[in-house]
Amino acid sequence: MGLIAPRSVQKRGHPVNKQDLVAVVAESGEMSKAKAGDVLNSVFEAITKALKKKQEVRLVGFGTFSTSKRKAGKGRNPRTGEEIKIPASTTVRFKAGKGLKDAVN
Repeated sequence: MGLIAPRSVQKRGHPVNKQDLVAVVAESGEMSKAKAGDVLNSVFEAITKALKKKQEVRLVGFGTFSTSKRKAGKGRNPRTGEEIKIPASTTVRFKAGKGLKDAVN
């Protein structure tokens, strides 16, 4: 891993956004922010395309992205209390890898 976030991101409780990631990649890869943004967009696009095809994306040491089917169900409209049908859907799951777990702990 070895990436160190910019000072603005190092505050506890401050969420890291895409711009922050672009800044870190640009700095550590010694490239422009525009090029780092293109690289990140390509990675996100590749992960998205694989998940659309129901393929699992394994990044050894980091984690695994996969899809899962969610069954249809019933819910309630909190405002009216009316029962509503919730359609079946596909959701994305992420399971952290050992390297990421160890880095966090």
